[in-house]
Amino acid sequence: MVCDKSFSSSYMLLNHEEVGVFDLVHMLCSHAIEKRNFVDCPKGMTEENFKQRWLLSMSALAQKMLKSIKKPLAAMGAGIEYWLNLVSCNRNLSGLISNWIRGYYELRQLNPRIDTTPPPPNLTNYFMQMTSTCQHCPRLSYDKLTFMKRYLTYIVSCNKKEDSDMIVVAFRGTETFDADAWSSDVDLSWYELPGIGKVHGGFMKALGLQKSLGWPEELTHRTKNQEQPLAYYVIRDMLKQALKENNKVKFIVTGHSLGGALAVLFPAVLMSHNEVELLDMLEGVYTFGQPRVGDKRFGKFMKENLENFDVKYYRTVYSNDLVPRLPYDDSTMMFKHFGTCLYFDSFYNGKIMEEEPNKNYFSPLSALPKLINAVWEIIRSFMIPYTRGEDYSEGFVLKMYRFIGLMIAGVPAHGLQDYVNVVRLGSDLYKDPRSISDNEIKLMIDDGTLK
Repeated sequence: MVCDKSFSSSYMLLNHEEVGVFDLVHMLCSHAIEKRNFVDCPKGMTEENFKQRWLLSMSALAQKMLKSIKKPLAAMGAGIEYWLNLVSCNRNLSGLISNWIRGYYELRQLNPRIDTTPPPPNLTNYFMQMTSTCQHCPRLSYDKLTFMKRYLTYIVSCNKKEDSDMIVVAFRGTETFDADAWSSDVDLSWYELPGIGKVHGGFMKALGLQKSLGWPEELTHRTKNQEQPLAYYVIRDMLKQALKENNKVKFIVTGHSLGGALAVLFPAVLMSHNEVELLDMLEGVYTFGQPRVGDKRFGKFMKENLENFDVKYYRTVYSNDLVPRLPYDDSTMMFKHFGTCLYFDSFYNGKIMEEEPNKNYFSPLSALPKLINAVWEIIRSFMIPYTRGEDYSEGFVLKMYRFIGLMIAGVPAHGLQDYVNVVRLGSDLYKDPRSISDNEIKLMIDDGTLK
């Protein structure tokens, strides 16, 4: 693995294919990380912090393990999805057994990305309408993007006004049985981009970073011949084409989990390329359960540029979700959040905050409250159809999934169901803060909604 210094002179890259037992041991015992076969970094780079070296070792080892189980994990996922589709298409397990006894059962491929249910009537303000569009608009231009299924959920174009279009670019989160996507999540590699800051290498790779070239403004002949088209360039070119066809078109970027990280990185690369016309089209970046993407300098770069282009940025965090609290924000790691955090508790009550509570997740003092909250979420899954309406009911699989919270509360809290719920129930928290009057701000501070 070689990094072109014209792209980045400060970097730390992990190559899981080169990980060996002796290298892992030496990594823990020696400050000179440049001497490890699985680490690519500038000559002379050292790491004094033992915890940091341990985390780097575990990151490389986790990637190697994920690589080794890639095929069986995918096969297991296909089997589970087949079984769930089979049960769902026959109403439930008893319906499947009944149909099987009669010599008939139904199976069709269910597509969880498309839901034509109309948005709830209470989603009245601007952002909630756009988020609802992400989940409900059936007019998907997905057919041209099949090569990016791993990271792009869809690009959807829908009318906002008679004389303009709104395009929603939605990046998908980590697939449960996709070892490559999990490898991107656990990869602690980073690059320092000139004028931008240090950025998570795994997330940049998922968006289309090229090892030796970084982010060239235009693809060369050699990069065009790669096996897979690169997501950033394809999406950028599609947006440019949309702008040519309609100079009033606007777009927003959104995503959950890994998708949230990609939703932040996409405009960051646009900024680095000085794509002024596209950035003028961008109205908002809305992420859900988003992990940390870069360091403090990156956050400052993003905040200043989003403000310069008048782009709204909301980062939604639900309760004890583990992912937004990773990678760590402490003396060991350099990753930090930026911008407006919309935090929701397990009752779906929200507050505007700079940082979610318990920002690094693991804390002895929070263990008991997390356990109590996990118990409540299990109870709530049975109660919610009666307290919130039948639209909020949860299936058997989701109810069982919530029991994982008794061991690791942050895992089921990361699920999409709760993020869909907070969007539908979040009311005025999703207002553009610039449209809120001084009196409204004072009331929100008085009642504790705004901190």
